[in-house]
Amino acid sequence: MGNDERYMKRCLHLAELALENGNPPVGALLMLDGVIIGEGIESGKSSGDITNHAEILAIRHAIANGYLEDLYRASLYTTHEPCIMCSYVIRHHKISRIVYGTEVPYVGGFISDFGILTSEDVPKWGKEPQVISGVCQRECRD
Repeated sequence: MGNDERYMKRCLHLAELALENGNPPVGALLMLDGVIIGEGIESGKSSGDITNHAEILAIRHAIANGYLEDLYRASLYTTHEPCIMCSYVIRHHKISRIVYGTEVPYVGGFISDFGILTSEDVPKWGKEPQVISGVCQRECRD
């Protein structure tokens, strides 16, 4: 098993915790140099705050852990393709690598018509991140 699969398995565990709390099963983590610098469990439904997506919570956790200036070097792993909102936050922080399990057709930041992760129209965002999809896809979809 490669690193991407190993880290996605951790995301799947976080997704199970989200589901146990009554949320959609999404888990995310940020990796930097082989170290988890932030984790997030989907919490929008249980908290009543729709911005509490797993990816945003992982980024907030990394920032709280002192990694704001290093986010551009980090890899974000998530069970589901980041939505438009999460993709905006990813681009704002210039996270350079995104790895996800399954796609989100209508509001995904990569494959949808909105393409926030692929756009280079916003000069401040710089170069688009590397995106790897389909890691542990069956498990993430289930």
